Amino acid sequence: MTGGSGAADDVPADEIVEALRDVARLGGFFALDTAPGPASGGGHLTPEGFAARAGTVNERYGTAETRIGVSIAHLGLAARLWSPVLACALLHGIVPVMTTAEWAGEGSALRLAGPRGDRAPRPTPALAHAVAAQADGVLQRLESHLPVRMAPRLLAGNSASALVGSAAQLLRSRPGLRAPLTALTRELLETGRLPGTGRITGPGLTFRRRSCCLYYRAPNGSKCGDCCLAR
Repeated sequence: MTGGSGAADDVPADEIVEALRDVARLGGFFALDTAPGPASGGGHLTPEGFAARAGTVNERYGTAETRIGVSIAHLGLAARLWSPVLACALLHGIVPVMTTAEWAGEGSALRLAGPRGDRAPRPTPALAHAVAAQADGVLQRLESHLPVRMAPRLLAGNSASALVGSAAQLLRSRPGLRAPLTALTRELLETGRLPGTGRITGPGLTFRRRSCCLYYRAPNGSKCGDCCLAR
């Protein structure tokens, strides 16, 4: 996959826009708006923008522990990257290029500036690498500039948790995708930095991760359903 202008496997921009509009109807983290060019004022996924959103998370949960806000904001961003890429790949055979993803406003929603994409490759291992490059690859580039040092396995676990959560939601909305979606999700968990982050525990794509997102450390926080600390 190239993602470069004029390459044979490039997808016309209007086709990508229509695919993203379709998967946005799934709701939640699948919503990814598009724009013909960069946001005025430079809204790309900057370290400063992420730090501001992590600070908002800390305020919302009433904690001064920077790592909590960073981890929860990171988990949410991971879901917003994985969800539309997974859905577009499986429903439309398109892998959006996410390097131009940017904050859509003051909140945590994203949009894709100058939408580009490639035809989804086959077989499943090739598709997994293409999807991971666009979702987890963008996430990892941001991680190199986090406002506080975070354990690499916690960050990888957040990405895996977001991936499987996105896949589970897609399965509930499109049960006919069960076989290819399950195969792709399992392959993704063996791709890049995700091996060893957790395991799928049921046919509904329930998951048990091997790290913790730290939410339980916030006042009135709790252990997530896929947390390694939950019994």
